[in-house]
Parts: sequence; structure tokens; C-alpha cells
Amino acid sequence: MEAITGFFNDPYINQVLTLTGVYLITALGLHLITGITGQFSFGHAGFMSIGAYTAALLSLHLQTPFLLNVILGGLAAGLVGLLLGFPSLRLTGDYLGITTLGFAEIIRIVFINLKITGGARGLAGIPRNTSLAVVLVIAVLSIACMYRIHNSRFGRALMAIREDELAAEAMGVNTLLYKVKAFATGTFFAGIGGGLYAHLIQYLNPADFGVSRSFELLNFVVLGGLGSVPGTILGTTVLTLAPEFLRFVKEYRMLIYSALMVCMMIFRPHGLLGGVDFRKLLLDIYRRRLAKAVRIKDAGGVRQQ
Repeated sequence: MEAITGFFNDPYINQVLTLTGVYLITALGLHLITGITGQFSFGHAGFMSIGAYTAALLSLHLQTPFLLNVILGGLAAGLVGLLLGFPSLRLTGDYLGITTLGFAEIIRIVFINLKITGGARGLAGIPRNTSLAVVLVIAVLSIACMYRIHNSRFGRALMAIREDELAAEAMGVNTLLYKVKAFATGTFFAGIGGGLYAHLIQYLNPADFGVSRSFELLNFVVLGGLGSVPGTILGTTVLTLAPEFLRFVKEYRMLIYSALMVCMMIFRPHGLLGGVDFRKLLLDIYRRRLAKAVRIKDAGGVRQQ
């Protein structure tokens, strides 16, 4: 028990696990937009930055409670996602991706040119309030929320849009409204992740939320398998921890990292857990065990006769 407690109390391990949880919460929002709804968003880091700066500025200037700041950061990102969603979600595929990518760059440039955000020098002095326990609780709630959405009427409508938008519209689904709701909800989770990130790193710079961060988040979702919550968890964990495990070969780290990504694309083109339905898998295991128990019981009855 002391060994386990010591493991989690190690500052380095604690920091890496907390950061993994923050990225997971953010990636779950992108999972809803891209994995379930099928709308490619390349600007998720921009919404993460809105949540991060909103929460940080509230903490620095108004000294409001930490969790309230994180929630307000999520709401601010969700509101911007809602406003962006109505005009941009009429687009599809590459056009939507380019629009979200451009919007994220606009947000980054705005933060660079604002005095209140510290400009290009960044925003320092943010109190460290994000802990592993807080991130773990919010991550579990986020996962439960994703499963709830996935199994709801709303989630089934989103999956119908992903599979065939025209057919879904013909069946009476208001596709634009559903896509905007999914986009706003996904950006809300990005804002929550951003608020936690700001109070973990204690320093924000617009360069941290550039194109590379957006593609990093997209990689988390794609590597794990589009449309799969366990896949998003696995993809985020693997890609966040891989650079840490490869530190002992830091000269070749990016080379090994790239080779692993290429192998994954060759052998698992749909992601590590893409196409794996854990609910169906567990039901199959349960049915097999139940059938085996019935056969054993019947065999025992025959012997007694």
C-alpha cells in the first residue's frame, strides 16, 4: 500500500498522470464531434485555449473559486462553439476542417495581441489548483456523460448523421441543429480541459494552442479508433505516455514514435479499438458462460437419473 501511495505521490508521475487526464477530457469532446457525429474539426486547441484563458483570468483578477472558473471556461468555449457552429456546420468534410483550423488560428492571433492575456510573452502566476484527484473525478464524469450520450436518442441521431446525413435528414432528423448541439457540447469539454490545463501548468502562451496541439488531439481520437470511448482513452494514454517512456532514447524518440504510428496505420487502419464494441463483447461472454452453466446443470441432472 505504501508503495502505491509513494508511486502516485511522486511529483513527476503525478504531473504526467494529471496531464494525461486533462488531455483525455479534451479529447472526449473531439470524440463527440468527430468520432460520433463525423464532423472533422481541426481547431479543437482553439476552444481549449478559450477555456484556459477564461479560467486563468477569472482566477487572477476576480479570485473566484477554482471549479467555478473551470466550468465558466467550459461554458465560454461552448458558447463560442455554438456561435461558430451555425454558419460553419453547413459545410462538410475538408471545408469544415479548414474553417475550424482557420478559426483556431484567429483565436491564437487575438490572444497574442491582447494585453490582458499577456500577449506573446504569455500569462504567468496562475495558481496551481488542478490535482490528480480533481482530474480523475472530472474524467470519470466525462466518460459517463459520453456513454450516456452514445446510448441516448440524441447520440443515435448523431450516429445516423455520421453514417448518411441525407438519409438522416430524410427520416426527419434536423441535421444542422443536432450537429450544432454536438459541436457546442464537444467544445464545452475542450474548455473544461483548458481550464484544468491552465491551473496545472500555471503559465499560458498562445503558442501552446497552435496547429500542432489540434493535430495532437485529433491523433488521440484517431489512434484509439473513431467512435470508441475506450479507444479515445487508450489513444490518449498511449500518445501522452509514449514520449515519456522513450526518453532513454531521446535522440531517436521521434523516429521510433513515427515508426510506431506508421505500423499502426498499416496493421490497424481503423485505430487500436476501432470497430470493437465492448458492450457486445461483454454480452457474448456472459451468454457463453450462461450456456456453459446450463449444460453443466443438465449433465448433472442426467447423471442423477
